[in-house]
Amino acid sequence: MNQEPRGQPSGPAGRAVGEATASQDVGPAHRPLVVIVDDDQDVRMALAELLESVSIDATTFASTRDWLESDVVDRPGCLVLDVRMPGSSGLDLQHHLARNGDPKPIIFLTGHGDIPMTVQAMKAGAVDFLTKPVRDQTLLDAVATGIDRDLTQRAKARAVKRHLDLLAALTPREHQVLAHVAHGRLNKQIAFELGISQITVKLHRGNVMRKMQVNSVGELIRAWEAIPRDLRERRS
Repeated sequence: MNQEPRGQPSGPAGRAVGEATASQDVGPAHRPLVVIVDDDQDVRMALAELLESVSIDATTFASTRDWLESDVVDRPGCLVLDVRMPGSSGLDLQHHLARNGDPKPIIFLTGHGDIPMTVQAMKAGAVDFLTKPVRDQTLLDAVATGIDRDLTQRAKARAVKRHLDLLAALTPREHQVLAHVAHGRLNKQIAFELGISQITVKLHRGNVMRKMQVNSVGELIRAWEAIPRDLRERRS
């Protein structure tokens, strides 16, 4: 690691990390955690000390297998991975997580990177691809960006789950009416499409608004569009 005065991560991501780590309302299970996977013990320790010096929790593993087999509690944060390690590489782990639908942000830190490898990692969604030795502040900023991305992803996932839970309370007919409203159709058009009266459509719309806990059609449409297409239209 290149030694230099250590500052907090900069920009919006740094503010997000500061809020997440400093809030007294945040319990240990919700504080950001950076997972470091590198077969070089000196590197692992140096990275952990750097992160802990700015109040970011860190845990270390010597291999991807060690981390996958661990019982580390799932917390907001990111991964800092070496690319080339004995056994599965950092890129292998990135592919494994992608196949299993785990969007955990990844920062690659390696002394062996090349341009094709960098392009491959970035196309697969890596936050950054840094070459050793890396400036402390550069790494801290990358970690802050990764944590901010994960916090945002988790917030979106919670919102989607909430919308899905509310959606599940709709009757099949209410779900059909909601789908038509979300596509911008008027009551008379919905009535014609479904073979029901406009009064019945209005009743269903009222029930949908109440069950989805929204106060306007705009809110209703935003809630609908926040749900993945395959889930929101399975009953419509």
